[in-house]
Amino acid sequence: MKCVMALDQGTTSSRSILFDQAGKIRAVAQLEFKQYYPKPGWVEHDPLEIWETQQSTAHEAMHHASVHCEDIASIGITNQRETTVVWNRKTGEPVYNAIVWQDRRTADYCAKLKADGLEKLFSEKTGLRLDPYFSGTKLKWILDHVDGARAVAEKGELAFGTIDSWLVWKLTGGQQHITDVSNASRTLLFNIHTLEWDNELLELLDIPKNMMPEVRSSSEIYGTVDRFLCECGCSISGIAGDQHAALFGQGCFDPGASKNTYGTGIFLLKNTGVEPVPSTNQLLTTVAWKRGNEVSYALEGSAFIGGAVVQWLRDELGIIESSSDIQPLAAQVPDTGGVYFVPAFAGLGAPHWDPSARGGIIGLTRGTGKAHLARAAQEAICFQSLELLRAMEKDSGQPMETLKVDGGATADDLLLQIQADLLQMPVERPKLIETTAFGVAALAGLAVGFWQDPDEISKVRKVDRVFEPQISKDEAESRFARWLKAVERCKNWAN
Repeated sequence: MKCVMALDQGTTSSRSILFDQAGKIRAVAQLEFKQYYPKPGWVEHDPLEIWETQQSTAHEAMHHASVHCEDIASIGITNQRETTVVWNRKTGEPVYNAIVWQDRRTADYCAKLKADGLEKLFSEKTGLRLDPYFSGTKLKWILDHVDGARAVAEKGELAFGTIDSWLVWKLTGGQQHITDVSNASRTLLFNIHTLEWDNELLELLDIPKNMMPEVRSSSEIYGTVDRFLCECGCSISGIAGDQHAALFGQGCFDPGASKNTYGTGIFLLKNTGVEPVPSTNQLLTTVAWKRGNEVSYALEGSAFIGGAVVQWLRDELGIIESSSDIQPLAAQVPDTGGVYFVPAFAGLGAPHWDPSARGGIIGLTRGTGKAHLARAAQEAICFQSLELLRAMEKDSGQPMETLKVDGGATADDLLLQIQADLLQMPVERPKLIETTAFGVAALAGLAVGFWQDPDEISKVRKVDRVFEPQISKDEAESRFARWLKAVERCKNWAN
């Protein structure tokens, strides 16, 4: 039995998933890893722990499926995107922890760049906002604050990468320092028009170009796994940032096709075709993927805290024991009792872009209980998706008729019913909700002939259930207006 392996390296866990030619999952293995919070607003990971957990899950998945390395047609890598790693080329050791996409330590520096009138330049070249979300200012912070890092970098001895680059480096025994266009487009250093690292932006942030990985397409043979790790030398042939992979896995190959992923954050993407479309409603323009010589672009709306709010209820408040407990707890009450939860733990992303916003729970009364908080957390996820969808509709000039969804949280029927109610449109859940992993498996499989063309990928996708609105438009709008009022009270808090 031949399979494609997807390495799905996320914000809170590393997973490995094996897909057969029918697109069925043959095995899944997952390991969570530690989150580090050195200061308020700072979030870090240990790159070596990420590598170890990713390695372990790959071996575990193969064991569960009774698959040997010669049965793996190829490997695809999808990853948390803007998270930044810098390592020594000679030793292979990171010079600092990975700075996670949620980290806000460079907010003041981004504000300075804006004050200097540089946001338009960055936006026109990269399609992004001047926000600490992206990799470029994180990389500069490491060079400026880790003793000796800049001097070693200028000698050409340090490598920068997002998590995909780090994993490829480790998998190939340091032979490949690469990334794909989708991950490169999230760094604030990549020109999405020329598809090259931008010299002017590198100079503005004082980043040596010799640190940057080679940029490749999202579907091609990049190299082989080091024989110390895999005797057969399995090929690596697909790379895409997690949201781009999900767009591909949902079969959104044509302009206008959209999907919403509920992961640690919430990410709404719309395929805009072969030309980048600038946003006038605070969204991002990004490279979706590149196959062969053809590049596809997308508009993206990103909310930083989605499923992470459920983890917060579990880990910090302790009102649930596991993430799956959120649905039965929230279902104990018919509504939130007037409670609104704005989970701006890492500031606000699109369409607000306020790194100084902080989380808030408002509307509490003496009768508020755990179930109300759980339901308000679910509604918060859905309200943020509604904000992104409204901005997307304004940019495109076209109303969306159905929302395709994916991600682990979509197993929650109550969440998707609330989403359909607030959006006032059908919400479509596929049978295979692991579309991020499947998307990069598809990119890898297409590169080696495991699948022949995107049509074959589209046939794999099947609809599980469609959730229809069950409340009136007036009620949905009234609740949304209250949500927006709560959001305003959380803005500019950290300043």
